[in-house]
Amino acid sequence: QPFNPGVFLIHAVSNIICSVVFGDRFDYEDKKFLTLIDLLEENNKLQNSIQPQLYNFFPTVMEYLPGPHQKLIKNIEIVDQFTLEIIEEHQKTLDPTCPRDFIDAFLNKIEQEKGNGHSEFTVETLTRTTLDLFLAGTGTTSVTLRHGLLILHKYPEIV
Repeated sequence: QPFNPGVFLIHAVSNIICSVVFGDRFDYEDKKFLTLIDLLEENNKLQNSIQPQLYNFFPTVMEYLPGPHQKLIKNIEIVDQFTLEIIEEHQKTLDPTCPRDFIDAFLNKIEQEKGNGHSEFTVETLTRTTLDLFLAGTGTTSVTLRHGLLILHKYPEIV
């Protein structure tokens, strides 16, 4: 039977990124995980319209205009809140001598740079970097795997 492996690949890649960034994997039926994936997928679709592109050039003006960029902003705020909750949990259980994941390593660096007023290592930077890892990693890796499967399917003699 034909099927689209896209959803499975996105979930698998996202979960691998979660294990590196958050130090933990999610169950594939976990509501928070599925919501996170849905928001990221929706944002990928919303970015194709002209309004989010205009928002990059004219953010002050575009904040007051309706359009898909408003939904994109709300989705990013929800993802940021999700990430902040995990960061707060990591801050409570942090052992500086034994980092569990990317967040712990970043939090250790924030602590090291505490006296530096020009440091770019902040919690806000951590949330943005985490979002970038998800957006860049999930989309590109799952699409690459999808194309790889397509090539293997088209040319089975290569295997």
